[in-house]
Amino acid sequence: MRKDFGVKTYLYPQPVLMIATFDGEGNSDCMNAAWGGISEEDQISICLSANHKTVKNILETKAFTISCATKKYVKECDYLGIASGNVVKNKLEKVGFHVEKAAHCNAPIIKELPLTIECEFISYNEETCIMKGKILNVSADESILTDGKIDVNKLEPISFDAANAKYLLIKDVVGSAFCDGKEFLK
Repeated sequence: MRKDFGVKTYLYPQPVLMIATFDGEGNSDCMNAAWGGISEEDQISICLSANHKTVKNILETKAFTISCATKKYVKECDYLGIASGNVVKNKLEKVGFHVEKAAHCNAPIIKELPLTIECEFISYNEETCIMKGKILNVSADESILTDGKIDVNKLEPISFDAANAKYLLIKDVVGSAFCDGKEFLK
């Protein structure tokens, strides 16, 4: 037996994306968003309503970065989603985060979040709230690398559980992509 829930945002996992921007005067801001992901080989799409300071900043500077929220900084990342950049001007300082300018776009990298995607603005549709960015670079702190590759167990990214308003840890390896299903090719 199945239970219907109607139209909901119940898709798993939903990455917790930390979107960081500069405004036109170089002030940094960051927000937490769960509705986004890779939409083309070199593009990312995120659902962001127009009233966010982040959207205004992206439209002004044409750049943003996206970092994965992590287990270590779940409280800080949650706060950055609760507090509005339109009201609180120093959100990043308040949680103790430090920024540096990204090498490939005019947006901040949050030093405490070890995986960052640097993006250039492509488009924004105010009706659908879809923001698209071109991926210019991905950088990772060496602390989350094993044999030169990103190690998800060291990164400890979190996912948003919309049905229960919880953050979940993405962790265990359960299989090998493009390999485990080969037995069915016979």
